[in-house]
Amino acid sequence: MSRLNDVDCVLFDLDGTLVDTAPDLGDATNSVRRDLGLPPLPDADYRPVASAGARGLLKVALNMTPDHQEYPVRRDALLAHYRANLTRRSRLFPGMNQLLVALELAKRPWGVVTNKPAFLTDPLMIELKLDQRAACIISGDQVPKPKPAPDSLLLALERTGISAARTVYVGDDRRDIDAARAAGIRSIAAGWGYLGADAPASWDADHLTATTADLAQLLS
Repeated sequence: MSRLNDVDCVLFDLDGTLVDTAPDLGDATNSVRRDLGLPPLPDADYRPVASAGARGLLKVALNMTPDHQEYPVRRDALLAHYRANLTRRSRLFPGMNQLLVALELAKRPWGVVTNKPAFLTDPLMIELKLDQRAACIISGDQVPKPKPAPDSLLLALERTGISAARTVYVGDDRRDIDAARAAGIRSIAAGWGYLGADAPASWDADHLTATTADLAQLLS
């Protein structure tokens, strides 16, 4: 695999790229099913849609879309349970902490750019003891338009003070790649993530990595 020797800053999507949050998101969604007298679904059912937030999770759990009259109530119940249990099972993906340490030792800042709202992003980063390590933490509700718009990535560039040409963005969803392209940032598809229905090869990312070890090698 080739190496990117001209990268000074690495930005990560959060859910499905930096942190495996799907287990806790699934537990929160199963709490909604439990309230309705329904049995829990396995983690594997929720994993492909974990990056899509409540919209994707409730579609799997209840076949419920945002236009359903009960959607706001079920969404709020899901988010309340999730906020109370952010890191019961969520962890950095295997190999990711070693990569972050390597970046820090090389004095190459890293940050998080996510569509997750700040009231969930910030405590999650704090509980995982990542908040003081990240050069920036940008949530979807801190900009006019979330990904796939470039707004959040452009704000990250402003916060880090590093140019788009020397920054890369790693994400596990097509919208991450589209946002990076719109911001003029090179993109890396995270093949270990949640991915959704589309194959990463169809996203036109600048680089494809199957594992965190591949990413570490690319950035070494």
